[in-house]
Amino acid sequence: SGQHRVPRATAWLLAPVGDPEKVICVGLNYHDHCQEQAAKVPKEPLIFSKFPSAITGPFDDIVHPQDTSELDWEVELAAVIGKRGRHIEEVVALEHVLGFTVANDVSARDWQMRRNGRQWLLGKTFDTFCPLGPAIVTKEAVADVHNLWIRCSVNGQRMQDSSTRHLIFGVPALVAWVSRFVTLVPGDVLLTGTPAGVGVFRKPPVFLKRGDEVRCEIEELGTICNRVV
Repeated sequence: SGQHRVPRATAWLLAPVGDPEKVICVGLNYHDHCQEQAAKVPKEPLIFSKFPSAITGPFDDIVHPQDTSELDWEVELAAVIGKRGRHIEEVVALEHVLGFTVANDVSARDWQMRRNGRQWLLGKTFDTFCPLGPAIVTKEAVADVHNLWIRCSVNGQRMQDSSTRHLIFGVPALVAWVSRFVTLVPGDVLLTGTPAGVGVFRKPPVFLKRGDEVRCEIEELGTICNRVV
């Protein structure tokens, strides 16, 4: 109605999805990200997860755990499920998506790549390791979700600069694939992977420190900005 508005400067935004049943993630899903680590392009989506307790707000702090010295950033397009489904056909998969938002798949690379039997979960799911927001943009409001620029900066320095057109598996393919294994329900969050430019594959590697500011942006979806503490 426009009659009940709060000035943006007086409001603190929470994550648009705070306690989903599932946070589903995809690894190695950009061609340029595969190239930067000399990895083969996957023939099937590589799926892992975060616990919902990793979710934090679009402008909240990222807590640097004492247990890692290799904290990294990953800007990602996130799809939010709006309609329940299992064994969803790819041609109708977008009917099950409510909209999209910006995510940062924060990662402790030592735990992801060397510790815990090299299973990814612990390195991906420390508290605050999934900043999300600033809002859910409905799919009808996005001209082409597979042709959006996607960027991440650390302390004002551009680290990732790519486009969702470089996705290996697009959103419909991912929704269809995941629904072969689990029932997708409204509120589930699907992180679709990150492009090239992460810290661990730089020469030499670059990792986040306390005091750093990480800014993740996706065209038409907005910006999240989080300080590492």
